[in-house]
Amino acid sequence: MGILGNLTLVFVAGLVTALATGIGALPFFLVDEVSDRWNVALWGLASGIMVSASVFGLIFEGLSNANGGSVSGVALGLLIGVALVVVSHHVIAEAEVNPKRYEEADFKKLALILGILTVHSFPEGVAIGVSFADLNLGGVDGVSLLGFSIPLLAVFMTVAISIHNVPEGVAISIPLRSMGVDKWRMVWWSIFSSLPQPIGAVIAFYFVRVAREFLPIGFGFAAGAMIYLVASEFIPEALEVGEELPGGGHRELLSGLTAGILLMVPLAFV
Repeated sequence: MGILGNLTLVFVAGLVTALATGIGALPFFLVDEVSDRWNVALWGLASGIMVSASVFGLIFEGLSNANGGSVSGVALGLLIGVALVVVSHHVIAEAEVNPKRYEEADFKKLALILGILTVHSFPEGVAIGVSFADLNLGGVDGVSLLGFSIPLLAVFMTVAISIHNVPEGVAISIPLRSMGVDKWRMVWWSIFSSLPQPIGAVIAFYFVRVAREFLPIGFGFAAGAMIYLVASEFIPEALEVGEELPGGGHRELLSGLTAGILLMVPLAFV
């Protein structure tokens, strides 16, 4: 397969993870709301999945060569990933966006919305892109599909981020539902929130293919950004939602975290 075919496959993988976010809106076709208990557990599930995918997928793969350059590259990537998210959050910290008015946004507001979505979703797209680094190169454990030789790491990351995006879609849909947004529009806005993922996947894949010496940095970058998002956003969000629950929601959060880790760790060692 040529580079165009490879880029197309990577884009489709990123698009699949974005579409998975829309699944998070589907429960609202059956119920009016998701309880705080379940919401906290879902945030925990998403956190467990992302940490497992980052550590057992990206960091382990980045360190697989077990040499000094690989270790230092992954460490540098981790720092860059955390720094980029910190800086991005600082830039948009004062932004207030009403999701119900997305359709009415002018160019400036649309640029702001896309910037916020990129901060949250782009690192996940990067993770997908770098996981496809050995696509069709041979000599790597993988699966054959439609003429492509897909690395197992790519399958693992695509599945992990897709599962993670479902509770993220629930979290996006809850405030939209409270504002009376139509159910199908909730599905659309959930998907829209993850559209930077296929774009980030293609950019990251192309970069690590033409500059493979930066691959360990790419693995570290994606892992660092996602782990920091979990620590700085997912877990605090879960605890804020669960502060009225017995024990402050810690039990539900821990249950979700454990479930996410137990779900993904076996896949990492298939």
